[in-house]
Amino acid sequence: MDTESSPQDHIAGPNPNSKPKIVVIMGATGAGKSKLAIDLASHFSIEIINADSMQLYQGLDVLTNKVPLKDQKGVPHHLLGTISPNVEFTVKDFRDSAIQLIDEIWSRNCLPVIVGGTNYYIQALVTQFLLDDYSDDLEENCSWDLPEDNKKPEPELEPMSEDSDFTYSRLKELDPVAANRIHPNDSRKIKQYLSLYSRFGVLPSKIFQDNIMKNWGRADNLRYDCCFICVDASLPELDRYVEQRVDLMVDSGLLKEVCDIYKSNADYTRGLRQAIGVREFEDFLKYYWNSEEQEPTNELDVHQIMKSFTEDQPKVLMLKDAIEKVKLNTRRLLRRQRRRLSRLQMMYGWDIHYIDVTSCISCASEKSWNANVGEPSVKIIKSFLDKQTANSEEGRKSCDEEIKLQHQRDFWTLYVCQACSNKELRGAHEWEQHKQGKGHRKRVCRLRKSGISLDLSQKNRLD
Repeated sequence: MDTESSPQDHIAGPNPNSKPKIVVIMGATGAGKSKLAIDLASHFSIEIINADSMQLYQGLDVLTNKVPLKDQKGVPHHLLGTISPNVEFTVKDFRDSAIQLIDEIWSRNCLPVIVGGTNYYIQALVTQFLLDDYSDDLEENCSWDLPEDNKKPEPELEPMSEDSDFTYSRLKELDPVAANRIHPNDSRKIKQYLSLYSRFGVLPSKIFQDNIMKNWGRADNLRYDCCFICVDASLPELDRYVEQRVDLMVDSGLLKEVCDIYKSNADYTRGLRQAIGVREFEDFLKYYWNSEEQEPTNELDVHQIMKSFTEDQPKVLMLKDAIEKVKLNTRRLLRRQRRRLSRLQMMYGWDIHYIDVTSCISCASEKSWNANVGEPSVKIIKSFLDKQTANSEEGRKSCDEEIKLQHQRDFWTLYVCQACSNKELRGAHEWEQHKQGKGHRKRVCRLRKSGISLDLSQKNRLD
């Protein structure tokens, strides 16, 4: 491999006690993270660690958009298609595996490059605390900073059993502040929060406010010296691209892959079946196999089904609906990914370098990609590797002041937008982003023209 720069020339830095350097490539689905990472191997001695929670698993290569071996260009890829699809690979599992891999990559004098859109995996890896994992992990990492009188459950509090009431209504009754942090259908976090209360006798919201919010994820408290690069594009362009990509996946055998792991009434909250594009086809597959009166196989041709029936046939309509659901849920995913990245900057002061790929993702021009994405990224990484590990006193002071300001911002106010059907926004940052949205502005304009006066910013303190 022809490289211009070897990490051993930069890794240790002038301070032998400095943190190891890693590069983290983040961004929304479809933005070109994997392509950029592989391109970097032309300039640096790198090894890639996958941080996409679904690409970790064996199978569904088309659906999860794994980089084919022929396109990896000889660059070592780790945690890519290595986990059994029936295993629940937790955030903690990823963190522990990735930490070990980073140590091994460093021992080979290579630069670890973390690539993926599962941002909470990346957070768990680079920070000293786990925030989004299961309650056992939270117990391990949260209990040490609780007030002395809160470290043990209250005597009358009994641990929750498997038959306990792990419902959103129970959580809202017990701790409305924590309930307002999550979606009512997020059963995993509901159970996590209620288990926290059972174990500690402390409201989950108090743990988040008094403990993790102070320490978790801060830019000055990371496990590694990180260079964060985010490949990003305009939402309309990303929407168009991911829809085209879903169509290409369908043409490439997506449905055959889903049929291969199809199981009636399966658990879609564990393992590979969590991937977008699996559950969406369940109703169609149930109907298809029942109507055909035969055992399910993976020999199922989308185009043959389309040709065999008229437009009003249920099979065709259900198949089209399933494909549209995949597109819709993928669009929703990329919005969640973008919001989370924004919060990492706003709340924790992460220094993320954004690379705009809007002009590149819809064209096949390698020249345009190199000029607008590849070359700027190489410059960012070279500067990162060459910089002194120890910041100047002035730089540290500026960073501390910025983080202090960010932590003083309002994240615990519930805003209700009456103009948008009483949509709830949590925190001032989400509210400001919502107000700038095109849909919100149109609705407000329409209401004003109709002479309707509404309080567009009702808010309530959640704490």
